[in-house]
Amino acid sequence: MKISLIVAVAKNGVIGKSNGQMSWHVKDEFKHFKNTTLGFPIVMGRKTFETLGKPLKGRLNIVVSRNINYRTDFEEVVVKQSLQSAIDYCRELKPEKIFIIGGGEIYKQAIPLADEMIISFMKFEAEGEIKFPGFDAGQWQIEKTDDHELFEIFRYERKK
Repeated sequence: MKISLIVAVAKNGVIGKSNGQMSWHVKDEFKHFKNTTLGFPIVMGRKTFETLGKPLKGRLNIVVSRNINYRTDFEEVVVKQSLQSAIDYCRELKPEKIFIIGGGEIYKQAIPLADEMIISFMKFEAEGEIKFPGFDAGQWQIEKTDDHELFEIFRYERKK
């Protein structure tokens, strides 16, 4: 099972606002996100899930919360107490890959575990307090890039 991290990052490193709001709405980037993750389990933190407001269709939604009493209003959403327990749960399901979709704290924990990172670098700066954590570029090789009007997609593969 491949562990893939998918994120959109503004020029100034911003991935979102601390109040849970998105810092931008770029339809083409949302479409890329949907097409890439559709059919695969997605793992996210509680704040990210609450920002979405509902599970994303066509994907098993797994929410990570340290709160052992945390529940959602959606029966189909799986809640786990740690990123590692969410990954272990996915391994039992044997999907080809899973996607870590945020937020900042989950990304920080996921980078050392990821096999692949799909990063949309937005071609603008954005308002927000949540930033994508730094990573050692020397551990990754760029496999593919795709250029769009407002963003460029880089696929990083962890070096063996």
